[in-house]
Amino acid sequence: MIVTQRYAMKTILCEFLDSQDKDDTIRIKPLGKAKNSVIKPMLPGWKDVTTKIVINKKYAKGLDGIEDYSHIIVVYWMDKEKECHLKHHPQGKNDVPFIGIFACRCPQRPNRIAISTVKLVKRKSNILTVEGLDIVNGTPILDIKPYTPEYDKIKKVKIPDWVSKLVF
Repeated sequence: MIVTQRYAMKTILCEFLDSQDKDDTIRIKPLGKAKNSVIKPMLPGWKDVTTKIVINKKYAKGLDGIEDYSHIIVVYWMDKEKECHLKHHPQGKNDVPFIGIFACRCPQRPNRIAISTVKLVKRKSNILTVEGLDIVNGTPILDIKPYTPEYDKIKKVKIPDWVSKLVF
């Protein structure tokens, strides 16, 4: 019996963009930047925004195969956020509970890291065009991951009733 190997095992190595100091300080350099016409955060309207995610050309080969997915998860740094909240009323609405920042998706977080799952429209070289990304122009991109239902889809979820009062 002859067994053929379908894929030859290969790896292309790269440099880490992050580091951790002895005092536990984490440093992260962006992988790329977002390019769109949005100059300040807004509610609602993100679903109509088209964004180009421009990845550093040094890491463009890391995008190979991403075009086979319909959706991606974008991890980014909300560098323009100026306030840090521990508790608040989400979206400044007084008809929703006063809750901790980790119980909502609001941007005023201690670490300004955000994630969004968005539709991937196309890839051209080191540029991904996406729809629905809630991000302002120039926002640093930290990572790109493919949306994979086996990891990302939850079948039975519990969400507080007040979430339906928010604007998306």
